[in-house]
Amino acid sequence: MIDRDSSKLLKEIASSFKAIAITGPRQSGKTTLTKTFFPEKPYVTLENPTDRNLALADPVSFLSLFPQGAILDEVQKAPELFSYLQGILDDSTEKGKFVLTGSNNFLLLESISQSLAGRVGYLDLLPFSIHESGICPQPSVTLEEAIFLGGYPSVVHDRIKPETWFANYVRTYVERDVRLVKNISDLPTFQRFLYLCAGRIGQQINLTNLANDTGVDHKTIQSWLGVLQASYIVYTLPPFYKNFNKRLTKTTKLYFYDTGLACYLLGIKNASELSNHGYRGPLFENFVISELLKNRYNKGQRSNLFYWRDGSSNEIDILVDNGAKQVPMEIKSAATLNLDFFKGLNYWEKLTGQTGGQLIYTGDEKQHKSFSVYNWKNIGQL
Repeated sequence: MIDRDSSKLLKEIASSFKAIAITGPRQSGKTTLTKTFFPEKPYVTLENPTDRNLALADPVSFLSLFPQGAILDEVQKAPELFSYLQGILDDSTEKGKFVLTGSNNFLLLESISQSLAGRVGYLDLLPFSIHESGICPQPSVTLEEAIFLGGYPSVVHDRIKPETWFANYVRTYVERDVRLVKNISDLPTFQRFLYLCAGRIGQQINLTNLANDTGVDHKTIQSWLGVLQASYIVYTLPPFYKNFNKRLTKTTKLYFYDTGLACYLLGIKNASELSNHGYRGPLFENFVISELLKNRYNKGQRSNLFYWRDGSSNEIDILVDNGAKQVPMEIKSAATLNLDFFKGLNYWEKLTGQTGGQLIYTGDEKQHKSFSVYNWKNIGQL
């Protein structure tokens, strides 16, 4: 059992709310974390047809089986439970009585917002961070390994062959989770859409082009993209367009929550291929962004990440919005420090008068007169 970075947050939530909702992608370690953190609680997964059928047919009888509370895994499969849980929690003063987990954010949070508002604390559990991967029995030692393996515990900790594991992951996701979120009948086309998304990492999303390449209409692509977001497969980075310049891009950019899955979808067979691969830059950018997201989520904070681009193609890879001030970050996959890396940061500083820009790259030199420079292994310090 790896001590997860979110354990401190989970402890705080468990002592403050009557119920805990832990969401995240399938196989990110939710079950292991909850069983380890709450060993005294009964564990029930609604993946089990018998338990799911009882929960759907007779929620009152189902919940009466757990007078002291329980861990209810994949609870989004029985949304009827939430309204009955509301009454149980209202009649109890116990904190952390029920732990609800699910691999689909949209369904779970929609049900909670209707029935359990104010009674539940949230935790988004993503795959392993750099720090968590580093304390595995066989930690990744190179950047290429870290990107290629990603952060799913089965791949990083158990060292299941990535190609085999991700092939089964995609099949399970498409055949089970996708059907639950949307009644999609053309699963082969949806799977092709998933592969096409991997080829657009770090790019602005063009729904029309995606629709043409996939062979479906614009509205279908918009809906399918929502499915990928709801199930923690892809993350869309919004543009920052407040103040500073009126001629700004307002289209989101596409990234995957896990670079290991992205590598599989791109057909990358091993870590060494990444050294000179055409997607090395976008994948490294994706790797950094997903790590920044994990840092936020593990502290119970929502994403405050944006990108910025104006009509003259001046761009900042990441803009961290802290309210009164924004911190610009540039992400470069090269190992040799180059003055051109700071072009965007210099432009931003002149445009806004804000200092404190940061560069994340793959080398070890840390000196610059105006900006902070970080190696990829030190992202957790940001």
